[in-house]
Amino acid sequence: MEIKDVERLAELARIELTEEEKESLLRDFDSILAYVKQIEEVPINSEGNPEAEEARNVLREDEPLNRDFSKESIISQFPDSRDGFLKVKKIL
Repeated sequence: MEIKDVERLAELARIELTEEEKESLLRDFDSILAYVKQIEEVPINSEGNPEAEEARNVLREDEPLNRDFSKESIISQFPDSRDGFLKVKKIL
């Protein structure tokens, strides 16, 4: 990356930079690009990784369950009710 690249980026971003800021950004960009290059060099393979070797759906199948959710059982478990309704605190 060169100064002209930093100037072009500054122009696209519509910001004004001093020469010192351009030099500082150039050093920052160079260190970022060097880090990305270092990451790109990491070998990636599926050996020793059983999850990468066998792609499969790990989600369970949806199965309907019969649950007893009657109005009476819910009201009986609630701390306060009146006339078949659940009584809660007033929220303002």
